[in-house]
Amino acid sequence: MRLITISTFFTFLSHLTHQQLHHHHQQQNMLRSLLRGRVAVGASKYASFSSTSYHVPLRLNTIKDNEGATRPRKRVGRGEGSGKGKTAGRGQKGQKSRSGGNLPYVGFEGGATPFYRRLPKRGFVNKFARPMEAVNLAKLQDWIEQGRIDTTKTITLKEIVDSGLIGKVTHGVKLLGGGAGKFSAKVDIEVSQASQSAIKAVEQHGGQIKTVYHNRLGLRALLKPHVFEGRALPRRAQPTPKLMKYYTSDDNRGEYSVEVQRRSIADSNQ
Repeated sequence: MRLITISTFFTFLSHLTHQQLHHHHQQQNMLRSLLRGRVAVGASKYASFSSTSYHVPLRLNTIKDNEGATRPRKRVGRGEGSGKGKTAGRGQKGQKSRSGGNLPYVGFEGGATPFYRRLPKRGFVNKFARPMEAVNLAKLQDWIEQGRIDTTKTITLKEIVDSGLIGKVTHGVKLLGGGAGKFSAKVDIEVSQASQSAIKAVEQHGGQIKTVYHNRLGLRALLKPHVFEGRALPRRAQPTPKLMKYYTSDDNRGEYSVEVQRRSIADSNQ
């Protein structure tokens, strides 16, 4: 019975003309589109199934790139029939057919000594240098006026960093005299180094300044004491022999100078 049904169906299809088949398929496509909700409401049942007679609703499963916006990845070495087999479009031999990057580095001169190596070296990088973070008096005055730094107690490197006056400190802070004419606060401050103009401006308004030495470990213990929680803080190291001259000078207000030592004794006796 099934064979008769199938043969009858194919007999029916053979009697249909090409135009009738096209109209039949067109109606089936219209019916599928109506069921999927893609045909505009009110469209005629005899409307042709074209790009102007339907719209695609915006859904997650209908989002796609514009036509021609993307191209498929070129797959090479997949047989001669692909057009990119064997040599994979690189041709025969030569520098550009080799693997490992076929373009030389910037400055390559075909094997000759490049220009940047023909020139002699000048200078050197001092690995013992201790570059300081600079703080000008004008910026310090602004921070004091904004109430971001308390002048009723000694201003140390920790107060300077915690207030946001400077960011990361690697070796220390140097106080400079930039904006000394605007500086009017009375402060007691401790920094790693200070210029003569900054010392003069601070002491002119009744303040005191002291330069103190911190190595990398001592600076970390001062700025981040929570790192050493549960253990004793490391003791401050003395300046190296080359730096001892600076921190024993009265002109620099070094912590080991005679003047600063006398002042510390006088303050402790009060």
